Amino acid sequence: MFGVAAQGVRFEGEEHIGRYASSEWAERGFCKQCGSSLFYRMKEPEQYVIAMGTFDDAEQFKLTGEIYVDEKPGGYDFAGDHPRLTGAEFLASLGLPPP
Repeated sequence: MFGVAAQGVRFEGEEHIGRYASSEWAERGFCKQCGSSLFYRMKEPEQYVIAMGTFDDAEQFKLTGEIYVDEKPGGYDFAGDHPRLTGAEFLASLGLPPP
């Protein structure tokens, strides 16, 4: 998912958003009407990663990092000098054990 990290998130139309616990530390949100993935939310600290497709103007965002690079499809080679973390490195950065 292409996403943007955000805190202090508020949603309009919350009644149309479904949530499910995808792990002990996070949940995922989706549209109840079409099933589209909307966000991934870390419980502690509360931080959302919101799908870029939910924004009307995504031009304001800049790629600042990648996670789970060890699991990415071969065609996902983004240019630029930014952090690239494996799944284990990302979980360690959150103080979580590897799966």
